[in-house]
Amino acid sequence: MNHISLRYLLSLYRQAAMMDLAWLLRDTRYCLVVIFSDLITSIAAISGVFLLALRFEDFSGISSSEVLFMLAFLMLTKGIREMFIASANVSNFSRRIGRGQLEHMFIQPLPFSLQLLTEGFIPFSGNSNLICGFLLMHYAIRRMELVPTGWFWMQMVIYLITSVATITGVSYFFSAAAFYAPVACEEISMSVFDISESLMHFPLSGMPQMMQMMLLTVLPTGILGWFPCLALLGRPPLHFPSWYPLSFCALVWSLALFAIRKGMRYYVRVGINRYSAAGHRS
Repeated sequence: MNHISLRYLLSLYRQAAMMDLAWLLRDTRYCLVVIFSDLITSIAAISGVFLLALRFEDFSGISSSEVLFMLAFLMLTKGIREMFIASANVSNFSRRIGRGQLEHMFIQPLPFSLQLLTEGFIPFSGNSNLICGFLLMHYAIRRMELVPTGWFWMQMVIYLITSVATITGVSYFFSAAAFYAPVACEEISMSVFDISESLMHFPLSGMPQMMQMMLLTVLPTGILGWFPCLALLGRPPLHFPSWYPLSFCALVWSLALFAIRKGMRYYVRVGINRYSAAGHRS
């Protein structure tokens, strides 16, 4: 990316950030309610698993400190997704398709990829999970008495980006169904995130190997937190290579882009029927 395009990209991020700040200043009470509600939901999701790990040390197959490390990693993953792509239905792409919002993107003087890359940026209202994830990660590392190196932090950043990209790629792959059934599949991407977030908080080390294999391939929730955290600690599960999440992410996005392109070809032929003559969504 050359200097001009990078500056332009940063200007788009700045515009998105200013719009997010405007919402915070215009309706501060409602914005804070949304922020704290989301934070409480995230804490509730991880606290149950951690309390089980404290009470039943063998339930997870790993120590309670390692469970806390995994939960902190997952909170960081969710925080990154919320800050950069959760807003404006960027991650929930089936909503854009099912609600006829692709037409809004067609008239913008920007490529689709650039719109999706910048429109979901909400650094003010979407930073709660990221901040709490950093604090929880700091505590987990101290609890395990780790001495992280620069390579450790670099690996963590790569795994975090890979986890966000993987769950987003799975969402986009299933979102392609909304091209063919916009009413029925409008919320399919939200269902993908709900299923993933309900399973990804559980450590898989104590489960049978067949179940671990399924949750690393067919339903890849184990790739989002459990696998990268064990890899960061130097023991990737099932003797898989440490780069397995990267290769799986590349595969998911290859399938997602194929499905989206095929769906777009169908979409430009038949259009969308979610708007009536009065302009209201049916």
